[in-house]
Amino acid sequence: MATFDEFMDLDIRVGRIISVEDFPEARKPAYKLAIDFGPLGVKRSSAQITELYEKEDLVGREVVCVINFPPKQVADFVSEVLVLGVYTESGVVLLQPDREVPLGGKIG
Repeated sequence: MATFDEFMDLDIRVGRIISVEDFPEARKPAYKLAIDFGPLGVKRSSAQITELYEKEDLVGREVVCVINFPPKQVADFVSEVLVLGVYTESGVVLLQPDREVPLGGKIG
């Protein structure tokens, strides 16, 4: 079991997707995302969310991300943050706030 302190070590923030690109080099279908975290800047992520989301539907969407994992090399792309979602039989469903919140807002 994880402890509360271990949970608090995760830096989970809200960002807004500002661009989406296809990522044909990835082993599993994925998009390259640029996500704006307000005062924390723009960070990139590789996200395997192609089953339920079209590129044009993602731009402007707020998402919840872990921003303090080490960067991960995915093919020729460096993924800086982990976009959070729920695994379903149909694909990954993104987590998002139910109303607009400040970009970079910390989850806790």
